[in-house]
Parts: sequence; C-alpha cells; structure tokens
Amino acid sequence: MSRKPIIVATNLTKKFGNFVAVDDVNFAINSGECFGFLGPNGAGKTTTMSMIYCLSPVTCGEIDIMGMAPNKDSAKIKSLIGVVPQTDNLDLELTVEENLFIYSRYFSLPKRESANRIRKLLEFMELGEKSKSRIKELSGGMMRRLVLIRALLNNPKILVLDEPTTGLDPQVRHLIWQKLRELKSSGVTMLLTTHYMEEATRLCDRLVMMDKGKILMIGSPQDLVEKHIQKFVMEFNLAENGFDINLFKNTPDCSVEVYDNRCYMYCDSDIKLRGISTDKNINSLVIRTSTLEDLFLKLAKRGLNE
Repeated sequence: MSRKPIIVATNLTKKFGNFVAVDDVNFAINSGECFGFLGPNGAGKTTTMSMIYCLSPVTCGEIDIMGMAPNKDSAKIKSLIGVVPQTDNLDLELTVEENLFIYSRYFSLPKRESANRIRKLLEFMELGEKSKSRIKELSGGMMRRLVLIRALLNNPKILVLDEPTTGLDPQVRHLIWQKLRELKSSGVTMLLTTHYMEEATRLCDRLVMMDKGKILMIGSPQDLVEKHIQKFVMEFNLAENGFDINLFKNTPDCSVEVYDNRCYMYCDSDIKLRGISTDKNINSLVIRTSTLEDLFLKLAKRGLNE
C-alpha cells in the first residue's frame, strides 16, 4: 500500500548572498518512512533540513509540510517536529530531569504530563536510572540518547536527525538504531543526515545523494547500489604490490578508482576479479560485494572536500 507524502519540496532553493547552498531541488517524503540526505560536507544536507524545520527561511521554491508552509505556519510546524542537532546542547549544570522539564515548557505541557512523558522516554532509551544525574556526569552515548529523548517530548510526527550517532561507540550506535527503528514502526517520519553509510543502509527506506546543493540521485539504498555501481569490488594497496594504476585502467568490463594509494576495481563478476588477482599476483586483497559507501565515495571521486 502506497503511503501519502508528508513533506513535498518543489524547486527548493537556499542562497546565502551569492552562494547557492541548495539549488532547485525536488523531493517528496512519505509518512512513516526514514528519508536520508547523504553527501560530502557542504553538499546542502543540513541546510535543506533546517528549511524544513523552520530554522532557515526558504529563498525560492516551496515546502509543503502536512499542508502547511514554513513562511506562514512555522509555529504549528515546529510543534509537530522533533530535532536532534549535530551537537549535544544540554545544560551541563542541571540534572537529566531538569533539562527535559525545562524543554517541555516550550510546548506548554502540564507538569504532570511532562513528568509522565519524561519517565516513559527515559525508560525507553534505557536511562531511567540516570534521571537525577547531572549532565556532566553522563557519558557521550548517554548525552546523545538524552538529546533524542528531548526531541521526542512533544510526540513529534516528524523527527529530524542530524548526524545522530557521530562519535559513538558501536554498542551505543546499535542501541540508538534499534530505538529509531521502533519509533519508525510506530509511525514517526524521520529525516536523517549521516556520514555512516552503514547507518543509512540500515535505517533509510529511501535517500538522496547530494553534492554542491543539487540532488544527484534518489532511491532506496539497495536500488541505488544495484543501479549505479558494479556488483563486486576488489581493493588492494598499489604501493605494497608495486603496481602502476595504468595496468588496470583498461581492463574490460571493470572500472577503477584510487584513493590514498588504495585501488578499488569494480566488476559484475567476482570470478573475473579473482582471475585478475591471480594473474597480477596481488597480495593482501579483499573481494566483496559493493556497498552504499562505495557508491558514495565513487560519486565524490574518493576525495571529499572538508
């Protein structure tokens, strides 16, 4: 059954002076899906999301959010959106409960209802025992989960996640992924930016690849990989094997990329790649299925602008 779009962007553009940060993009985000924005730094991902949650005004074009426009209905839109920013902007001197209670006042929640929501969300994110702890006593992973709880206090229809697990250890990252999947199953629509391609693959129903303010492609992670990159990749170190890259550039039915002296040869046949590795006597190689990260790096020509 098809889902109804909850956010529709039409010719959306954002300029800062003469600089075009988002350049005439179009997309529709369906209710209850996780929609990702991927691209190198400066691609326009965060700027696009900031226009959706009414932080940054639209220069040209339109955004329809549940039948509302940010330039006319910003207060109503903000009441329906929860935002997890890149940085943990919590008050370090207050306790966990105090941080959440103060934030709940922005939504005019009655004290009893706020207390009930805070208790349930702390338990949901496995932080119930930390309710009286001060923020400066928490680990980085706990603070990140707390920021997510804060974004959920108003029972948002849309959850904006800007690099939600950056810098976290794998265990905490997987815990947050699990909780986000549970939220999506409950009907929450999610917008995600991330530099972790595994995160995008695991969470996103669909995503866009952006660069220099433009959308390069849109689709599910699996469909994009299958459509835009060959099925297998062999990677090895050129210097370690003493090879010149020119020896591989004209190999039939294969494509080659090099990044930091690491060679990536793509082909639809892993058997052919193994034959090449034997013929060239390549050591310390890896032959594997291509991933979203391979596509991301290939689009960025394996040299991202920081």
